Amino acid sequence: MDVTTEAEDSGPSGYAAARLRLLHEESRSGPPRRSALSGLTDDWLAGLFRAGGGPDGVPRGAALVAVGGYGRGELSPRSDLDLLLLYDGGADAGRVAALADRLWYPVWDLGIALDHSVRTPSQARRTAADDLKAHLGLLDARHIAGDAALTAGLRAAVLADWRDQAPKRLPELRELCEERAERHGELGHLLEPDLKEARGGLRDLTALSAVAASWLADAPREGLADARRRLLDVRDALHLATGRATDRLALQEQDQVAAALGLLDADTLLRQVYEAARVVSYAGDVTWREVGRVLRARAVRPRLRAVLGGGRATAERSPLAEGVVEQDGEAVLARAARPERDPVLPLRAAAAAAQAGLPLSRHAVRRLATTARPLPAPWPAEAREQLVTLLGAGRPTVQVWEALEAEGLITRLLPDWERVRCRPQRNAVHTWTVDRHLVETAVRAAGLTRRVGRPDLLIVAALLHDIGKGWPGDHSVAGETIARDAAARFGFDAADTAVLARLVRHHLLLVETATRRDLDDPATVRGVAEAVGSAGTLELLHALTEADALATGPAAWSAWRGALVADLVKRVDAVLSGDGPGGASADGDAPSAEQERLAVEAFRTGGPVLALRPAEDEALGVELVVAVPEQPGVLAAVAGVLALHRLAVRTAELREVALPSGIDSSVLLLSWRVAAEYGSLPQASRLRADLVRALEGSFDIAGRLAERDAAYPRRRGTLAPPPRVTVAPAASRLATVIEVRAQDAPGLLHRIGRALEDAGVRVRSAHVSTLGANAVDAFYVTGLDGLPLTGEGAAGVARGVEGVLRGA
Repeated sequence: MDVTTEAEDSGPSGYAAARLRLLHEESRSGPPRRSALSGLTDDWLAGLFRAGGGPDGVPRGAALVAVGGYGRGELSPRSDLDLLLLYDGGADAGRVAALADRLWYPVWDLGIALDHSVRTPSQARRTAADDLKAHLGLLDARHIAGDAALTAGLRAAVLADWRDQAPKRLPELRELCEERAERHGELGHLLEPDLKEARGGLRDLTALSAVAASWLADAPREGLADARRRLLDVRDALHLATGRATDRLALQEQDQVAAALGLLDADTLLRQVYEAARVVSYAGDVTWREVGRVLRARAVRPRLRAVLGGGRATAERSPLAEGVVEQDGEAVLARAARPERDPVLPLRAAAAAAQAGLPLSRHAVRRLATTARPLPAPWPAEAREQLVTLLGAGRPTVQVWEALEAEGLITRLLPDWERVRCRPQRNAVHTWTVDRHLVETAVRAAGLTRRVGRPDLLIVAALLHDIGKGWPGDHSVAGETIARDAAARFGFDAADTAVLARLVRHHLLLVETATRRDLDDPATVRGVAEAVGSAGTLELLHALTEADALATGPAAWSAWRGALVADLVKRVDAVLSGDGPGGASADGDAPSAEQERLAVEAFRTGGPVLALRPAEDEALGVELVVAVPEQPGVLAAVAGVLALHRLAVRTAELREVALPSGIDSSVLLLSWRVAAEYGSLPQASRLRADLVRALEGSFDIAGRLAERDAAYPRRRGTLAPPPRVTVAPAASRLATVIEVRAQDAPGLLHRIGRALEDAGVRVRSAHVSTLGANAVDAFYVTGLDGLPLTGEGAAGVARGVEGVLRGA
């Protein structure tokens, strides 16, 4: 006698015995066991239904229907039963009530949780209209016993209602998913996750099925079936291990669950759960974006028909970067993009998407993953810049990074990532898995970039600081080696590579020393100074320490810890300050013969002279040298003209050049490295013509920039850290040094130049760098008398420039 027959013949006790044997059959687990358990339960309930009609038999026009998880046939060992007793208007209400009692009480007697209802089809539909969760449960309605036509009619009506109401219901469902994720966190990263409620869990899989049932959109199906099976298998093992109907995978049960599934250890179990959850989460992101596009199109279409007379509108495409455009709220590849010829395109597209706060289209990511050529080693300078720009975008970095990771692009760029991907951290202080913690640290570091002179090194160190956790032994020691190799592959020079390796090796040094050592002991401070090596590295390590702690969890950082670390940094800086290099020269190196020739030509013609030549790395644009007879407003004018022509400034220097003896005059020499934001470079003759007009005052650069910004507003994905303008103390004996740290943007250098001009100072030289999305600039200024500014005057200039940038 098989378990089904025994369950039906022996009543509740027979069902309970057959159920127990089935759950402990070692030869049957996973989907076969869930299917068998559902079938066993169906047969038992069908028997109860047939016997529940009493002497007069089952009332006509009644049916027993499984809904929700039971309707999908996904019964886990401790799952509750979701049942609907359905009857038509002709059935006797008293007999239906008696039948319900004979169905529900045997279930309760066995201690099985039951979610039950008794309704007519019209009542069921009204309930679904008022209760989204009830509607979702009915989408999975499955007939068990009784009038099959009644069940089929309800299913057809409920599905039709769902499709008719989809424009209203789907936004409600999305909001429900977001609220649940906010409460329960992300299944793909939590140490003790809720398999059902957390983002990427079983509830989200149900939501994706509901979206597909609406016929408005569908989820990417690759990997979803395996993810569902894996999460259900883990829940089955969890129910058997605990003997309870729980979905929370607590620490104390993880070893037992792993053993039940034949896995090596609890870490292996968690990695499998995380991988499945990330497949579901990414599918959800893609699906909900598609739902949003479809609903927006439906809302706009009637208005377009009225305007276009029935014509069909083409989706607008706005350029973001070379080969990358915005379309329908996503970053997509331009029609002319050729990933097979452009190995930097994956990073450029990711950086453009993150900076604009846009998701990277799944089709774009998939195309990049399948066609883009690998980057050479070392990377070209543009690839390194794009990586820094991506990491420095703040919170939008996370969704773009996840999209790249979903298609394997991250491991291709950084092979050691595979060892930390989905790696749990068995420490209650840590909120995230190792890989997500690294990305979160980069996000936090992006908010601290105004505090350091090398934001690019800070952000890359944040990404790499725990990369050694994928290897045995001290992760800081292993990470130092990996960081050195990765930095060299990224294309950093030997000096920068050494700094990155040192930051990774000592990323715990400051907080551990500040909280565990006597800071009044000179040996303590000297030891930290020797390990750090320079004031610049100390500055970076201080910011990295804070970013790391903030990304770890709320218990890892506090005002007390911050004060202790700041005190230690102050003491170490005092030791290092005597050994640090002096301030940069305001005059720089002597001009080359070519630059001197341009200066003489500018003096002879009385106007600007321009020269364009390829840079050493053509991917970063060209070198532009401009010589202009000394006059006010040169920096603002040149920077404004370049911004109008959509030229991004990578580096820039401005300095005075004395002409050969016998000529009592000087020329301003501006050396720039520029690149087109997208498209081709403008002709030098056009640049010169606009510059002449700007210097004459007949070209309103500020007005033109404002008009363009109003017509084509720049997408900004997140609120960037506020600009910071400071006076560098004792940086030069000949001038006052004004340092600017700000988010790079078109026209930024023009605004700075205008602000300095309005402050009534003379710019003697300027040193401008763009590191990723961060502008790191120094301006050597004097009063009109040629002398450094007073302390109060310099502070006023700094406040004025910062005020202009904050108001921009």
